[in-house]
Amino acid sequence: MLNYARVNNLAGWTTFFIAFITYLLTIEETASFWDPGEFIAVAYKLQVPHPPGAPFFLLIYRMFSFLALGDGLEIAYWMNVGSALLSAFTILFLFWTITLLGRKLLLKNTDTPDQEQVYTLIGAGFIGALAYTFSDSFWFSAVEAEVYAMSSFFTAIVIWAFLKWDVIKDPRDENKYMIFIAYLVGLSIGVHLLNLVTLPALALVVYFKKYKNHNLKGGIIAFLLGGVALILINNFIIPGLPSIAGSLEIFFVNNLGLPFGSGIIFFSIAFLGGLVFAVIYSYRKEKVILNTILLCFSFILIGYSSYALIVIRANAEPVINENDPKDIISFVSYLKREQYGYRPLVHGQYFTADIVDQVEGDPVYAKGKEKYEIVDYQLKNIYDSEKTTLLPRIYSTQERHKQIYRTKLGLREGQDPTFFDNIYFMFDHQLGHMYWRYFMWNFSGRESDLSNAAYLSIWNTVTTDFPDYIKENKGHNNYLMLPLILGLIGMFFQAKHDPESFWLTLSLFLMMGVVLVLYLNSPPVEPRERDYIYVGSFYTFAIWIGFSVMAISSQLRKMKKGLVMAGVYAALITLPVPLLMAAENWNDHNRSDRYFSVDSARNFLASCAPNAILFTGGDNDTFPLWYVQEVEGFRTDVRVIVLSYFDTDWYVKQMARPVNESAALDFSLDFDNYKKGTNDVLYVTERIESLPLVDYLKLLKEDSDLLKLSGNRSSSNINTVPSRILTLPINTENVDKSGIVPEQFEDLKIPSINIRIKGNYVTKGNLMLLDLIATNNWERPIYFNNTSLATIGFDMSNHVVMEGLTYRLLPIQKPDNQDELINTDLAYTNVTENFAFRGMDNPDNYFDDEYRRFTSNHRSALNSIAIALLEEEDKERAADIMRLSLERLPGKAIPYDLASGQAVPILFELGMNDEALDIIDQMSKKSIEMLDFYQETGRAMDREAQISMEMLRYFGPVLTEQGYEEKANQIQQEFTRIFGTSAGSQRLQRR
Repeated sequence: MLNYARVNNLAGWTTFFIAFITYLLTIEETASFWDPGEFIAVAYKLQVPHPPGAPFFLLIYRMFSFLALGDGLEIAYWMNVGSALLSAFTILFLFWTITLLGRKLLLKNTDTPDQEQVYTLIGAGFIGALAYTFSDSFWFSAVEAEVYAMSSFFTAIVIWAFLKWDVIKDPRDENKYMIFIAYLVGLSIGVHLLNLVTLPALALVVYFKKYKNHNLKGGIIAFLLGGVALILINNFIIPGLPSIAGSLEIFFVNNLGLPFGSGIIFFSIAFLGGLVFAVIYSYRKEKVILNTILLCFSFILIGYSSYALIVIRANAEPVINENDPKDIISFVSYLKREQYGYRPLVHGQYFTADIVDQVEGDPVYAKGKEKYEIVDYQLKNIYDSEKTTLLPRIYSTQERHKQIYRTKLGLREGQDPTFFDNIYFMFDHQLGHMYWRYFMWNFSGRESDLSNAAYLSIWNTVTTDFPDYIKENKGHNNYLMLPLILGLIGMFFQAKHDPESFWLTLSLFLMMGVVLVLYLNSPPVEPRERDYIYVGSFYTFAIWIGFSVMAISSQLRKMKKGLVMAGVYAALITLPVPLLMAAENWNDHNRSDRYFSVDSARNFLASCAPNAILFTGGDNDTFPLWYVQEVEGFRTDVRVIVLSYFDTDWYVKQMARPVNESAALDFSLDFDNYKKGTNDVLYVTERIESLPLVDYLKLLKEDSDLLKLSGNRSSSNINTVPSRILTLPINTENVDKSGIVPEQFEDLKIPSINIRIKGNYVTKGNLMLLDLIATNNWERPIYFNNTSLATIGFDMSNHVVMEGLTYRLLPIQKPDNQDELINTDLAYTNVTENFAFRGMDNPDNYFDDEYRRFTSNHRSALNSIAIALLEEEDKERAADIMRLSLERLPGKAIPYDLASGQAVPILFELGMNDEALDIIDQMSKKSIEMLDFYQETGRAMDREAQISMEMLRYFGPVLTEQGYEEKANQIQQEFTRIFGTSAGSQRLQRR
């Protein structure tokens, strides 16, 4: 007789090692794009990440960094190993979860499974766990240092622990396990809040065990009580307790005149004292349930106490200290993620609603010198009641979002949406595009890794002739819908044979999927795909995939009674499915030998002069830079400034102190001029034609009445910019002495810069940028990347010089007949001697959408340098640059893109005709395939298709000019075949 416990443990650990080895072989070897660069940097030095933080994650991954043995280049790798290890543990607990639920399904009247049942249970756990191991979204998070791997681990262990609690019979052991679960929930708060979403579903475990006569009413009540627990933790414990402490702190300091911290001390003593008293009281009075509840609450708080790290480290003023949550007021704001704004959930406006009024809400406090000062008031917008609705889904008033709403819903400009439009958007976009598409990616197949890629099914696989550019895309993964079919078989099998557990599993599936979609209420467009949010739902579906083994085993036993090996045969029948998933997903999940996320950051910093100031646009521009500076110690003399963060007082204040090898930034304005609630927005009134920038800053610093917005009393504290043009005189003598202007631009020097404001207002961030430019007086080099240069509120493009990937601000004026100014000598040196492109020429490597975007940026920059060299009649160095572009960023590894197409005339001018024709052939083939595919499938014209259309138009005249009329005619014929007439082209664009 098989020992089930031993076999179950051994099989579970087998799946663990399979998963761990898989992730270890495919792991990212450095910091990948997006948040991992930030998380690795803040974990390595225990700094403060973006709200709401992940302190327990930081502590654990800090320990993984020790395995690098002090080698800064290995730290990212070992933190990624941490994610691989935690993901493998997730697979382990998934295996045991499947076998625990499987025992309830198979063993009705006995606790000991027979040999055939052991085979079936182990086979079910093995197939379900492996299917999730090789699933698209989970594998993606398993090989990078992000919170989602650790969050999945906590979700898995909490679900397993509840099921383990379910089979415990001793009440004392039950209570111990429940306290253990509470501690896990508390710890998980310091990682991610996904774990909390499981509580309503897991309350059903308690209900089914503790109450014998089960009914729908009891199940609903249990589910709702679980929801109450979720709300208590999410709304009361996490932000609520600090909020109460903050209110008492303000009262004690402002009203009673006590010193800072007195309210916190009082609250801590009173709350903890009351909790200890309650625990002792419940123990002495033998109130077991009350005592257990109080102990669970206490252990949640113990786990949650990891958040002390955020406040402690914020007060240490590390280099990365987002939101600076060093006191109770800023800490509460940090926890509530107030900087990200508000999304209406139950009731709110349509996107066409007008604001009819604004109501002042609660005051916003900040710590002053002697007390907490009111710096602002929370404003609540009141919208036209006729344009509000229950369950608002089309709510965003951003102009870009409005246009997307109209396009998706087919609304004309000025036409108001209906409630039907609102619900249609919810089902079509939020549930369909932003959840079910991701679900099908994982269990049916994925068309490609291109933006907004569709899912694959048997239907579109059979009926659609995919072009080569899709079939050759490494993200083209076709599972023939087999995982989906297995999951549905397992779902119906559980529903029939164990309805109680089915409702538990279904609740978990919906809570971490559909309900989460409704709660997040996503806008019409996201900066990247968000499938990683819903891995908890996919985790639950993998349980049903495991149950398909039980269903098949049951059918095999019916076909041949007494078949002991039915479970083994069922597992062997289904084993090809996870193996198919592994085979399909391997090449687009293997991130080994990828370094460009870090190399691109190094290239940006290498494009800057010593002690430079570099402005970036947002997260993905910035996080890799933080990583290479804070972890690898590269170019720490450069001060990286996130332009969007510059709108906050805490960030400007941090820039005014030295960090690493970077000196403090100088500002003429004091903290009182840019603190929260002061000069957040300055409206342009155009009362005068122009105004010297330095004089304007002096008036602003003095809080002059000359700048006040005239009108009612509420406007008396709002400052303005009285002119659209601010002038900045240049001390030419000092500029000449410093030699900052390259010799080639000597004749472009100007005595002053006229800074023209673009819009109707200046934000605080743009104000502080103007202050920095004026106060810096050309002493430190100021650079912009292409994103920040395009998003600042005034046009500086006529006064910048490209030096590689960055644009340096200089006291010069670009001639009207030039597109951009390039310091060719410095740019050439930077590119050929200081830039890195590790692994980018390897066609076996996988380069996803972010890699392709940054590759395109590099190709475009190299094109610009080559053009500038050609204008200087330096063909030799121009050819060097283009050869470097083609050799280090070849089309065989990263498909040619818009920047590659724009390189064609440069290559022809350099006599590199074969290379130019190769690009044309490859891009024309792809463009024709894409446009044919879009027409055949009736797809809307997206950016990729528009680029393809423009490339076909572009190549014809270029080829004709070079004497390749036949090839030009072939492309023109294909263009005419696809579009017919120009009107046909316009119709395609409007779809």
